[in-house]
Amino acid sequence: MLRPGQYFHYSGIVKSKDAVEALAALAQDSRLAVYRLLVKRGPKGYPAGEIAERLDIPAPTLSFHLKALAQAGLVNLRREGRFVHYSANFVRMNALVAFLTENCCSLADACEPACAPARSAAGGRQP
Repeated sequence: MLRPGQYFHYSGIVKSKDAVEALAALAQDSRLAVYRLLVKRGPKGYPAGEIAERLDIPAPTLSFHLKALAQAGLVNLRREGRFVHYSANFVRMNALVAFLTENCCSLADACEPACAPARSAAGGRQP
């Protein structure tokens, strides 16, 4: 059973509608850029003003995009005084990736680790 705030259940009982909603929220250049920035930052996140500055997105436009990402459950927000900090919802992201890859190579005779993140020659992850 899903608990409040939990979007996907890891046992394979996933609603495609939830996955489509999350993917649709990411299917826009600015929202994808915001989400990738938040993923890079980690749980600490950024205040909305800093996101706008780093990505050169006007505040009203950013507010619209953050609302779409929050409605899809992809970002968390927390208030600190008069500032709102946004961070990636890693539980949601990992559940979405698990849903997308749960049947990875199930019909293949052999499966290479195609799902593993690419690494650069220096050992870091490629974008």
